[in-house]
Amino acid sequence: MKVAIAILNWNGKNWLEKFLPNVISHSQNAELYVIDNASTDDSVDFLKSSFPGVKIVQNITNSGFAGGYNEGLKKIDAEVFCLLNSDVEVTENWLNPVLELFEKDQNIAAIQPKILAYHRKNHFEFAGAGGGLIDNLGYPYCRGRIFDKIEEDKGQYNDETEIFWASGCCLFVRSKDFWAENGFDERFFAHQEEIDLCWRLKNSGKKIFYTGKSTVYHVGGGTLNKENPKKTYLNIRNNLSMLLKNLSFPKLVWLIFFRLCLDGIAGLYFGFKNGPAHLWAVVRAHFGFYAQLPGTIKRRKKHQIENYYQSKWLIFKHFI
Repeated sequence: MKVAIAILNWNGKNWLEKFLPNVISHSQNAELYVIDNASTDDSVDFLKSSFPGVKIVQNITNSGFAGGYNEGLKKIDAEVFCLLNSDVEVTENWLNPVLELFEKDQNIAAIQPKILAYHRKNHFEFAGAGGGLIDNLGYPYCRGRIFDKIEEDKGQYNDETEIFWASGCCLFVRSKDFWAENGFDERFFAHQEEIDLCWRLKNSGKKIFYTGKSTVYHVGGGTLNKENPKKTYLNIRNNLSMLLKNLSFPKLVWLIFFRLCLDGIAGLYFGFKNGPAHLWAVVRAHFGFYAQLPGTIKRRKKHQIENYYQSKWLIFKHFI
């Protein structure tokens, strides 16, 4: 199985310098690419001089995580793409359990490994943890992480199981399935684009899996930390667009209205906790969602399932 590890880079020379040697040493059976998203630092020159064996794909503009990968992956030929953040430390034998799962079930479209925190290696990491799930109002969460509550890794998620979404921090996806869904929604720019992709894959009858037999360690917040209002804006706007794209009627109508109301309450909380910039980010996110409405409606696919409860055990039946 031909595997390509693709690391998206934007002004991340320091991360590449720190973590790329580790990825190279533990990934002998894969081709390694860095997709540079129009960096303004000397990342590309550094790669050419220090890692001549790493293939470089240069994007003309910085179109974020979603657009950057869509553009860069067009130039990469592989059966399986591994989308890997630049601030990730991999471990020995991390690829084999993932590839064995792909070989075992051809209906598996995407897989994520166990994601632990680089600075607290006995705890799960915020972005993915033990596999992504979703509640009945469309709020994503993870096994091992609900909101800011992080679990210690005690082997409780050493299993291999179906999940609702796989983290973009370390996302393995079959190239044919990725392109069958036209890749990421580039309008998202960053945040929750991988959840939207996984949801679309599930709507088309594919499976998303997690394996606890493979482990990586993620620093997190390398581009946008969670205190940044832009992160609040992107998460809320993109989550609303994702719901509109993937939910069926009539649940869609009341859920979107209810979520808009809950976002207002959350905005007041964010404003009180983190400052008025976060409250304003929620307001801007709603207007951003409205601005995208025509394009979002057009992206509702013909293969929409009746609703997203096709795998009921993946959906928390209450409001998380």
